[in-house]
Amino acid sequence: MKVIIVGAGIGGLTLGLMLQQRGIECDIFESVRSLQPLGVGINLLPHAVNELNQLGVLDTLTAQAITTSALHYYNRHGQPIWQEPRGLAAGYPVPQLSIHRGELQLSLAEIAAQRLGNNRIHTGMAFESLKQDADGVTASFRNRNTNEAVEVRGDLLIGADGIHSAVRKHFYPQGDALRFSGRMLWRAITDGEPYLDGKTMFMAGHQDQKFVCYPISEPLRQQGRSRINWIAELRVPNPGLPSTDWNRVVDASVFADRFASWKWDWIDIPAVISGAEAIYEFPLVDKDPLPRWTHERVTLLGDAAHPMYPIGSNGSAQAILDARYLAGRLQAMSKPAKANIELALKEYEAERLPITAGIVLRNRLNGPEQVMQLAHERAPEGYSHIHDVVSEAELNEISTRYKRLAGFDPAALKGRH
Repeated sequence: MKVIIVGAGIGGLTLGLMLQQRGIECDIFESVRSLQPLGVGINLLPHAVNELNQLGVLDTLTAQAITTSALHYYNRHGQPIWQEPRGLAAGYPVPQLSIHRGELQLSLAEIAAQRLGNNRIHTGMAFESLKQDADGVTASFRNRNTNEAVEVRGDLLIGADGIHSAVRKHFYPQGDALRFSGRMLWRAITDGEPYLDGKTMFMAGHQDQKFVCYPISEPLRQQGRSRINWIAELRVPNPGLPSTDWNRVVDASVFADRFASWKWDWIDIPAVISGAEAIYEFPLVDKDPLPRWTHERVTLLGDAAHPMYPIGSNGSAQAILDARYLAGRLQAMSKPAKANIELALKEYEAERLPITAGIVLRNRLNGPEQVMQLAHERAPEGYSHIHDVVSEAELNEISTRYKRLAGFDPAALKGRH
């Protein structure tokens, strides 16, 4: 059996490694000409880290990543709302990792090249179309280096090509528009002094004005410094989806005045903003859940299947969980016959589509960040103690409910380590 994977992002590379581990042949096709350490930071929750640990890559990642110790929520005045330990500190068998997305992708790509073989990852190959018949799938790519058309034959094809997925568009050319939340994100990295214990992630504000911050470099932490990944988020006055380049660099003056007073005894947010070398602007978008991902021998994975708001640190984690379940269903097939392949893909979809659709919709309600919104709505000017406005039981229920929905409550990982 040969699997064609479209996209060498975190989901596609993880799937390639999981298939190779199970003795299934695959090739990965990526449209960019060369993989570069682009982007900013991401969090990998323990359920995703557990899967990467099964691949034997955890030591490589922990040498680069921060093993996140805690998650804190604050209101816009810097008053605490909710704090909880994370990863190993919370009793999980594996850590939660905060890491530069580009470093994670390149690490997975290097490992995949070693295990699959260098000739199995094809860059500069832009997906254009596909055809299916009784014996398999023919995918057409455009070689961006030579402009030549290239056809590739396989038993099945997985679209793991991100939020702007060309494979998804092949099946849904109309009526599948991005949904804009009306909020913009400004994302950047700032090297500076550590805050708190140097391993804590925090979020402050509410759904219309929020600041997220977490360190992402273990080597720099060991030097007594901190590489801080941060996101500023604001509701914008014009509700239309921006049409400009979503990765465009902007000046801090676009948004920084709204955070000018956010200076607390343990962190100076205006200083964090001003210390960034480059700030990137993104609209906060997702897509409505699809009625189906699978079309005979083709299915979707990761952001191509279920683009979601970056709330709850779940985007990359859910792509990794997709890969694990899909690889397991393909391994369980008795033989790579057409009926078996289609059944395996439908079983994967039946398991993963409802779960991820629930996360997409829950993230629109701010997921675990509901605690910040409750605090803001009930006491916009602050409080003496958070339990005067939101009970501990209510805060705990919001946190626990989201963990269960997303599959990373500690009980869900027992027996899978």
